[in-house]
Amino acid sequence: LNHVIRTHPEIVRHYGAETWLDPGEPESRKRAMDAVLDVVKRYDVDGVVFDDYFYPYPQKGWGGKTLDFPDGASWKKFGSTSGLSRDDWRRANVNRFVQKISQAIKAAKPWVQFGISPFGIWRPKNPPQITGLDAYGAIYADARLWLANGWVDYLAPQLYWPIAQRGQSFPVLLQWWREQNPKGRHVWAGLNDASLPPDEIRRQIQSVRTQTSNGGEIHYHLRCIADNAALAAVVRKEYAQPALVPATPWLDAAPPERPRLTATVGRDSAQFFWENSGREPARWWVLQVRTDRDWTTDILPAGQTSHYFQNPKFDAISLRAVDRLGTLSAPTVLMRK
Repeated sequence: LNHVIRTHPEIVRHYGAETWLDPGEPESRKRAMDAVLDVVKRYDVDGVVFDDYFYPYPQKGWGGKTLDFPDGASWKKFGSTSGLSRDDWRRANVNRFVQKISQAIKAAKPWVQFGISPFGIWRPKNPPQITGLDAYGAIYADARLWLANGWVDYLAPQLYWPIAQRGQSFPVLLQWWREQNPKGRHVWAGLNDASLPPDEIRRQIQSVRTQTSNGGEIHYHLRCIADNAALAAVVRKEYAQPALVPATPWLDAAPPERPRLTATVGRDSAQFFWENSGREPARWWVLQVRTDRDWTTDILPAGQTSHYFQNPKFDAISLRAVDRLGTLSAPTVLMRK
């Protein structure tokens, strides 16, 4: 009885087989913002991500003609006197919402990251070889603007095409998106685990590494990896070395305090104990051990505060605290006598 279709039918639009809240209605944007902020305020979340839906992807009617989104009522009330064309007004509705939700999340909890996973093509011919859906013109999503203005902490464009597919080339599009980033936000490629073969995913992971040493990728989605033994093997091999999520210094660049580290070392064993030394609890620990000039690295959960070695042969151990934004403390180092 309290569903929005019943309580606020004036902001509901039916488009093809879908039912939408009209982004041109302030009440629609408010309801979406209230839902997000309810989650942010009530739960200890690290981030919020939006998918690529703001206005709907174009659908065709029975005669094969593309349907226009039925927002005549909101256009008449709010758009027709704005001085904007209808397309520009629709984009402005989305841009206003993205900016305000970004600001509202930071006002509630400054450390919560906000990201969007837009369609992988901003506009055809950007760069020149690219063809496909015009997200700017067809679904009114100006993701380049959101990134350039720093309204997002990370952008994960859906680069769901193979490397060799010239009109939608994975590395060409990734490089273009990374070049639209004057504020240095995170740009992480979205990978299409649901449709692409494991070897293509492997080559795309490697392709990301040739473009940036501080990047990474996001897989869509986890179930595809869990249910595909061949893909799981590829991912396991490519991610054999532990890694941290890149730091987000524009939210908080202050490093945590270095941890306190003590050791009990015997002839045949050694045990290390540590604890947080600052007011902010660590989110992870980075434990590194040097043996004959070679270092090994483990990333340990915050709840682990000791490590045991049987038959230890190391000559140094280093421990760093990592905060929830990926910032590392200075190392605490113990040298073996």
